[in-house]
Amino acid sequence: MSILSSPLVTEKVSALNEKGKYGFIVDASANKVEIKSAVEKMYGVNVARVNTINVLGKFKSRFTKSGVLSGRKASYKKAIVTLAEGEVIDFYSNV
Repeated sequence: MSILSSPLVTEKVSALNEKGKYGFIVDASANKVEIKSAVEKMYGVNVARVNTINVLGKFKSRFTKSGVLSGRKASYKKAIVTLAEGEVIDFYSNV
């Protein structure tokens, strides 16, 4: 089971990157201790804090020939990881 699904690359999280905070989409059952150890193991950095957010999926509906189809996108869990002073994660080194 992989705890870290993918890094968040949004404008809001990119602004937080300058302050030493990084966002990840994580497994819904992962706790803060597991997230901290996974980030430290994968990126080789020291994690100071972990904040988690459960994001409810957006309600979506569309109109088709057979009528209105409605449902919800999948819910997910985000983690905002604060690194120790002077530590940096470079997501774009392989690009």
